[in-house]
Amino acid sequence: MQIISTSVEQTQSYAERMARCAEEGDVILLVGDLGAGKTHFTQGFARGLELADVPTSPTFNLVCEYRGGRLPLYHFDLYRLESADELDDIDYYGITEGDGVSLVEWGDKFDEAAPDDHLLLDFSVRADGTRVIDVTATGPRAHALAASLEA
Repeated sequence: MQIISTSVEQTQSYAERMARCAEEGDVILLVGDLGAGKTHFTQGFARGLELADVPTSPTFNLVCEYRGGRLPLYHFDLYRLESADELDDIDYYGITEGDGVSLVEWGDKFDEAAPDDHLLLDFSVRADGTRVIDVTATGPRAHALAASLEA
């Protein structure tokens, strides 16, 4: 599936709608170049979880935790990691299998770390500034999240 976004607000609206369907243990991998819309998506997702804090790009943090909403949100940035072995250092597996929803920027960097059931959102930007998000679901929870984008 592919969705098109013509504005930051539309990207955030898609994410907000998806967050309302999110459940504990959901993992969403966010892929795409810098400036493609991954952090804007995360901000809308946080709003959909009724979180007071607005996530920013976690560039200098490997994982940021946001609580106080319907579910905790864990916002990962794997860009600076060199190997999948470093995921253990940040309790990646414990967190992604835990009590909240995990949004993982640069989530395709270590394919072997992706859970069997995850949603992959691949962001790209057209020359006119339009965002294209290619959506790939790999399991029942991921398919349910993807379906929220079609509503």
